[in-house]
Amino acid sequence: MQQISGLHCDRFGTNVAVSPRVWLLRLTGALLAIFMVSLALVGEGVLDQWVATSLCLTTEASAVLLCWAAASEVGFRRLEVTLAASAVTLYATGDVLYSYLSNGEPALAIASVADAGYLLFSVLVIGALGVVIHRQLRGRLWPVLLDSLVGTLAAASVISMVVAPTLNAVSLGSVTRESTIAIAYPVLDIVTIALIAGILASQGLDLGPRWPILLIGLGLFAAFDVGYALDPESYSAGSLYDAGWTAGVVAVAVWVDGIARPLSDRRRGNAGIPALAAPIISTVAALGVLVLASQKPVPVLAVVLSGLTLAAAAIPLSFRHRLQRTLARTDDLTGLTNRRALYADVPDRLQPGQHSALLLLDLDRFKDVNDGLGHDVGDGLLQRVGERLTEQVRSSDLISRIGGDEFAIFLADVSEEAAVETAARISRALEEPFTIGGVIVQTSASVGVALYPEHGPELGSLLRSADVAMYRAKADHSGHHLYQLDYNDHREIRFRTVQELRTAIAERQFVMHYQPKICPGGPEIADVESLVRWNHPTRGLLYPGSFLQLAEEAGLMPQLTDVIMDQVLDQAVRWRSEGLELAIAVNVSASCLRQDMPHRITRLLSARNLPPSVIVLEITEEILLQEGPQTAGILREIRARGIEISIDDFGTGYSSLAYLRDLPVDELKLDRSFIAPMNQDPRATNLVASIIDLAHSLGLRIVAEGVEDEEAYTALAGLNCDLIQGYYLSKPIPAGELSAWMARRRVAAGLV
Repeated sequence: MQQISGLHCDRFGTNVAVSPRVWLLRLTGALLAIFMVSLALVGEGVLDQWVATSLCLTTEASAVLLCWAAASEVGFRRLEVTLAASAVTLYATGDVLYSYLSNGEPALAIASVADAGYLLFSVLVIGALGVVIHRQLRGRLWPVLLDSLVGTLAAASVISMVVAPTLNAVSLGSVTRESTIAIAYPVLDIVTIALIAGILASQGLDLGPRWPILLIGLGLFAAFDVGYALDPESYSAGSLYDAGWTAGVVAVAVWVDGIARPLSDRRRGNAGIPALAAPIISTVAALGVLVLASQKPVPVLAVVLSGLTLAAAAIPLSFRHRLQRTLARTDDLTGLTNRRALYADVPDRLQPGQHSALLLLDLDRFKDVNDGLGHDVGDGLLQRVGERLTEQVRSSDLISRIGGDEFAIFLADVSEEAAVETAARISRALEEPFTIGGVIVQTSASVGVALYPEHGPELGSLLRSADVAMYRAKADHSGHHLYQLDYNDHREIRFRTVQELRTAIAERQFVMHYQPKICPGGPEIADVESLVRWNHPTRGLLYPGSFLQLAEEAGLMPQLTDVIMDQVLDQAVRWRSEGLELAIAVNVSASCLRQDMPHRITRLLSARNLPPSVIVLEITEEILLQEGPQTAGILREIRARGIEISIDDFGTGYSSLAYLRDLPVDELKLDRSFIAPMNQDPRATNLVASIIDLAHSLGLRIVAEGVEDEEAYTALAGLNCDLIQGYYLSKPIPAGELSAWMARRRVAAGLV
């Protein structure tokens, strides 16, 4: 059978070439495994010294080739890769020199040139890690260095206890070059491991995909260095020492191979460890040394190092405490202060005898941006708004994002004229288009101004006054508004009601009632008009007059209409499942006629598999007068999608009838003010007859609303009015009562 060398099959069965580095990586791992298994099976001191040395040197040679293959792969442009490859090379060179100088002896009795290679190994690995830190951290270098210093001092204090005999010998004057080198090894290892711990504790740093192998290997390397420092004479060639050190060298080579791979070929390498882990572990270790020192003799150096550890640990912990305090007062998205900071700082700035102002602003139709362009653009808009606000006020003024698209600005020591001028300037600045991710976003803001102490003696009352003024600005489309003392004697009730409305919309506390429309002369319902009720948790069922105007002023009508539309369409689905196919009229205010409305209604209908004919949108003549060509375009698109449009309160707008010619209107609802006088005034009857004839000549339906007695009903039927609606037929009733009402109508008409 033909074999293909250097190929393997991927998960789709395709032959893929294996790079030389993959073979070197596998070879290095296999050689290390053979070396360690041989020692484990044959036993330390039993395995032939020549065989052990050969396995050790062969494994290290393979690691060297792996490192330089990785360095070549990146064109020797990555300094950390070159430094680490040099470290592995110097260590392997040191082992070769050691083997040559020992000349078959189990160990050298004196220090040699080989030790230079061993020491430089740790120095160059530290250098490679330093390059990683410098490249990734930039302005965040000091926190990592502090964490590394704390870890180094703590580890050094523990190690100094472990190697106490050697340190004692040094302190007594029996210091030798060999003992100094033996101590230098674990010291450098401590620095290396502490540096790694500092990197891992720094969120966002990447040590590559194989950092656990590096950490474990260098930890093993350090453990054998400590053992060697305690008893240098216990070492012999081919012992477990060689296996531990070789494992550490191979770990560095494997790590180098990992960081040299393209980012597209490897996953994110370092998930990090908790930021406080390094200083906490180091502090506990230092305290342990000090506690132990109170119970038994401990080297003075260990006590000094423990004290330095605690002192150094206090520095980053202090920084972190200040950072956490700052974050607790800062809005994550915009970088401005948050609601907590506003409530904490403003009371101290309200100085008796000094005039100040609080500005409260809300972006107009911000929900349209989120719904139409996505939350990424919405977040970008909020960030840019924060930047523009900062440009429009003094550095001493306080700007806070207090939630959603609401911002508060506190102006200290400012006159009424200056506060109003600042509000106007902010309003103008926010009307300028924003470019966010290549998308041009046009927005505006409504700014309410409250003055201290005229409009409130403390922050809470100032917020309420500014809130009332902001809703006035939103309702008047004026951009900004100054609160007046005579605006609202019950402003606290109003403020609370607005907040309750927000909750009601979020929790869908609304119910729908439906008023039937009847064709004259027939008992059956033609369609119904939906009318909203607020099922208030404490005040009971509230009618539209109690909250709709407030919702409009607060800018909540689009959200409320979305809730109403959902409930109405859900009810249409239930009725159709019962065989009742009714068109449902929904009242829509000017603030709801947004560019995305046609698409949104179509999406709601499609989600429920409902035809467009199930919905009739009722608008008033005032909308056509105030909103102009843009609204006309939206209405045309709505009508093109098969959704009918009705003009509510027809005849009360004192407007030109040209829109009946130019706009796709399907139905006119004759206002009740035309119906009530019909019984006493023949001219009123003639006027209604003329309007009905006008509507029919244009191909429009005419609906008479507010019909409250049989006489008006009979007169309208005689005038060929298409649909009649009013208390004479039925008041608005819950959906569940509609079937029973229809049954009673059939019985009264003798159809049952």
